[in-house]
Amino acid sequence: MSGITGSEKNADSIKNVEDGKTKLSKWLNTNFRIEMTDGRVLIGVFLCTDRDANVILGACSEYLKGSENEGEEPRVLGLVIVPGRHIVSIQLDDTTPPQKFYYDE
Repeated sequence: MSGITGSEKNADSIKNVEDGKTKLSKWLNTNFRIEMTDGRVLIGVFLCTDRDANVILGACSEYLKGSENEGEEPRVLGLVIVPGRHIVSIQLDDTTPPQKFYYDE
């Protein structure tokens, strides 16, 4: 009888968790572009997430989508918590110069 044993399933799930942690750690301190359900777009430095898909962005600015004034200045928010239930999409933002939100010692 061939099949996957419980220990093999556990090893696969641990590998998937480790892969996810590695991917998230590579994204730390990079610019994210988050589109929200109400049409707003947030661009800021990715600092943290949790199991509920909430995201914390530092040095964040808010852009209103579909506004008549395309040249409108963004609203500076600073440190924000974005609830996971309001996130439509997340992208790495390479259009904004990287901001240093952490301190080197």
